[in-house]
Amino acid sequence: MTERIYRWTKKRLRQHLDVVRGEKAPSIVLKNATYLNHARRKWLKANIWIADDRIVYVGQELPPVTDKDTEIIECKNSVVVPGYIEHHAHPFQLYNPHSFARYASARGTTTLINDNLYFFSNVEKKKALSLIEKLEEMPASMYWWARYDPQTELQSEAHFTNSRMKAWLEHHLVVQGGELTSWPKVLEGDDSTLHWMQETSRLRKPIEGHLPGASERTLSQMALLGVTCDHEAINGEEAVRRLDMGYMTSLRHSSMRPDLPNLLREMQELGVDHFVRCIMTTDGSPPSFYEDGVMDKLIKMALDAGLSDFDAYGMATYYVARYYNLDHKLGMIAPGRIAHLNFLSDKHSPKPIGVLAKGQWIVRDGIECQGEESFGWNDYGIKPLDISWDLDESELHFSMPMGIEMVNAVILKPYRITVEGTVNELSDTHDESFFVLIDKNGKWMINTMIKGFSNKIKGFASSFSNTGDFILIGKNVKDMVAAFRAVKAQGGGMAIVEDGDVIGSIVLSLNGAMSDKSMEGIMEEEKKFVSLLRERGYKHEDPIYSLQFFSSTHLPYIRVTQRGIYDVTKKKILFPAIMR
Repeated sequence: MTERIYRWTKKRLRQHLDVVRGEKAPSIVLKNATYLNHARRKWLKANIWIADDRIVYVGQELPPVTDKDTEIIECKNSVVVPGYIEHHAHPFQLYNPHSFARYASARGTTTLINDNLYFFSNVEKKKALSLIEKLEEMPASMYWWARYDPQTELQSEAHFTNSRMKAWLEHHLVVQGGELTSWPKVLEGDDSTLHWMQETSRLRKPIEGHLPGASERTLSQMALLGVTCDHEAINGEEAVRRLDMGYMTSLRHSSMRPDLPNLLREMQELGVDHFVRCIMTTDGSPPSFYEDGVMDKLIKMALDAGLSDFDAYGMATYYVARYYNLDHKLGMIAPGRIAHLNFLSDKHSPKPIGVLAKGQWIVRDGIECQGEESFGWNDYGIKPLDISWDLDESELHFSMPMGIEMVNAVILKPYRITVEGTVNELSDTHDESFFVLIDKNGKWMINTMIKGFSNKIKGFASSFSNTGDFILIGKNVKDMVAAFRAVKAQGGGMAIVEDGDVIGSIVLSLNGAMSDKSMEGIMEEEKKFVSLLRERGYKHEDPIYSLQFFSSTHLPYIRVTQRGIYDVTKKKILFPAIMR
């Protein structure tokens, strides 16, 4: 059933009452269920009645009325917990929100709270809001953030209008503001963003921060401005600092920051024995990171770290729902809640053997029940790229004195170029390569050099980036242009070219940013493609994050943005983009 301002109509509410009164049969009855009761922090035994997508009764009675359509499930051999919640999803990491939700729900993560930046920036307002309402028709519950800033320096921020911000913030599927990557600007006097933060608080919606390395003073200031949660702690001391300051503290375990076991160990060593102000996230990792699970694997890490069942499961269920003011609908097994339920073989095995999402079987007896299902992306203007312009080798000049050096997968610093950039091919004896950022509409470009990406990639091109503009990297100008043309021909994605031949590609047919394949399909493509990059010298944690964050100005020290090479510390353009 689609989430609406009122999820259940008055007629539907009356029908639910009829089930409890014995005047109407329930859809499903879970008999003799041992279930996790967060209100009492105990495992209790009860019979659970479900009507359509809702839990209507939890207690000792069995329904007086059933019919031929009522499923009665004997639960003596399993335990039942609420469906898991991923509160900080970035569902655009090669996969798309629909494919990720299907995959996650089959592993027990039946609620996603998603970053809205891609839809906000690339889909017209009315269509974007219709799109998130359509996605909510899935068995998984889909909620969203409302971003305040583009996370980069754009040629124009015209789409960050008052009307768009207001429409998103007030939408009933939007449950938080943030994540707030532009917090330094707010501290320095950005009243426009501060206004929207105030509006978020007025709407009684929390604000997610993005505060890496923040001191007590910074955390205090951001709390005064309305920030209520942060996910950037990288050690136990930083996590405890956030708890001490009253923050809901999100503990991260992602492809870039696989920190959770250390965080939990260090927090306990520092005396934390109460985790009700903690929640967990995978922070929008690339597809292959999820091969062994979604929130279920984080819960297992928490259990292995010695946390109680109630804290380990609570950090991905009840504690999340309570923080987002959604505990009247999610995170508990109790009357009135949406029927998101996971069936486990035992209390310490969070990977479910059965999953109900909105009262529909997603997994039953270990077998996935979801049929093949596509999504009508074209109805919302999301389709393969249709690039009408071309690129010529003669346009790629590399005479800039300063290049960008990769400290790790996402941190860039300036460096003085040491190789001759006027040639068409560079040696593979060093790790300096040509680098180009080109406007997706072909209007401007930035040519420089990059150190530390690879020493043997001849031609690479990607339409996957923070802004949807094209990234070209390589040792050979001709192969770089060939890679661009390969991506153009396939309607978006990535390609690697060697000596004129395409040796690897990923098709991203949804606006050049997302695959329309299943998670399993894009997962295999990603693993093969990343393997090709690593064989050619990519040595950092995650190339998918590297591509996404080349333009992201919430990271130090310099960025390659639409406006040019940008000094994050000094907040100025060092070398502007040039018009083509």
